[in-house]
Amino acid sequence: MKAHPWMGNSGGTAKAEMLAALRVNSVEALFAQIPEDHRMTRPLDLPPQLSSEVALSRHLDDMMAKNKVPAAGACFLGAGAWPHYVPAICDEIVGRYEWQTSVFGSPTSDHGRNQAWFEFTSQIGALVDMDFVGLPVYSWGCAVGHAVRMAARMTGRRKVVVPEVMDPERRLVLQTYCEPTEMARHIEIVTVKVGADGCIDRDDLRTKIDGAGALYFETPGYLGVIDADPGELCAIAREAGAEAIVGVDPLSLGLLEAPGAYGATIAVGPTQPLGVHMYAGGGVGGFIASPDEERYAREYNTLNISISETREPGEHGFGLTLFHQSSYGMRDEGKDWTGNSVYLWALANAAYMAAMGPEGFAEVGRLIMARSGAAARAIDALDGARVDLSRPVFKEFVATFDKPVAQINAALRAKGLFGGKDITGEPGIEGNAMLICVTEVHTQDDIDHLVTTLKEALA
Repeated sequence: MKAHPWMGNSGGTAKAEMLAALRVNSVEALFAQIPEDHRMTRPLDLPPQLSSEVALSRHLDDMMAKNKVPAAGACFLGAGAWPHYVPAICDEIVGRYEWQTSVFGSPTSDHGRNQAWFEFTSQIGALVDMDFVGLPVYSWGCAVGHAVRMAARMTGRRKVVVPEVMDPERRLVLQTYCEPTEMARHIEIVTVKVGADGCIDRDDLRTKIDGAGALYFETPGYLGVIDADPGELCAIAREAGAEAIVGVDPLSLGLLEAPGAYGATIAVGPTQPLGVHMYAGGGVGGFIASPDEERYAREYNTLNISISETREPGEHGFGLTLFHQSSYGMRDEGKDWTGNSVYLWALANAAYMAAMGPEGFAEVGRLIMARSGAAARAIDALDGARVDLSRPVFKEFVATFDKPVAQINAALRAKGLFGGKDITGEPGIEGNAMLICVTEVHTQDDIDHLVTTLKEALA
């Protein structure tokens, strides 16, 4: 057998020795549990194998050169990963070897790591006004899925109500977590109407919440709408015996009321805005928070950090807790799957939140709201463009145009700008629509550049 160029043990008798150790006669026997109709019967359509590491390096360089990296302030694309300023201290912290080599150890070791993770959970808890926070999961969408499964286990109900206008990616992740209808743990997803004001229709919610284990909604929502009374939605859910799960942008909480304060029972959200750059396919994460009650704590899928006094007077120690209920402790019988993929980002998040403090969150919140509002008004003033200015704007807003968004975005890219997400045809959207993101990194000059280029594209 010819050895693989980068796998030294792939040649000679290695394959036969591994099969013998597993007591099977062929590689095929290892996949016997996969149903026939799930298996590919045609050969994989792969390009020719590269012959050396030099060729691989050149290939990757060529692929990377195709990426277009916008200048600071030239990207107005959000919808899941947003252009925010990352303080230098965040990169410095996560770049230290001490962290990169101690991301995982035994449940009671690595006290420095455990303390840093405890700081992360404590600061998220302060932001959302809840006392129990797990370590982060892969993404905001994953946090929604885990929270819904938590609610289903707690209530014994297999139904969740969500708004009909929801981020398509988070909706798909939630669908995956709710499993297909033929699965024993399937959770039904029911949508509730969204009114002309962009908020959930209360009357429609009251007709659909009965028998649900949870209501999930976001404020600000996917299209940037801020619900004026999220507490009313939470109250409707709680009165029906359902968990009130609220998704929030943590940077909005310097201005908006925390979900724990208006009656949410579980809060989720993204961690990328908290000191993590926009990476293609990486950098995202999601948090889950709840009251510090045993019925919630027992249903977390995540690893959790606790603090306690040591035998030395005045000293404290930090350690993983409720470890056994995770997939590490009970494997496939754990409370959903958990992993260690975004724990390093939690350190960047903790450094960011510590550097900002309450006043910093309020300041950046005001800045984002002021600049996104200014951009919305300027775009609405253009011929061929419209923005609903009847409601407040935080970070993202919808602009509709007389021309197709793909055509407009192509014109923006030609001038070095990344336009917003093309949401034409999505639920709740009429006409050619773009979801535009404006944050604290965008100066007035950046906004003027966007508006001027949009005007040229619309002419």
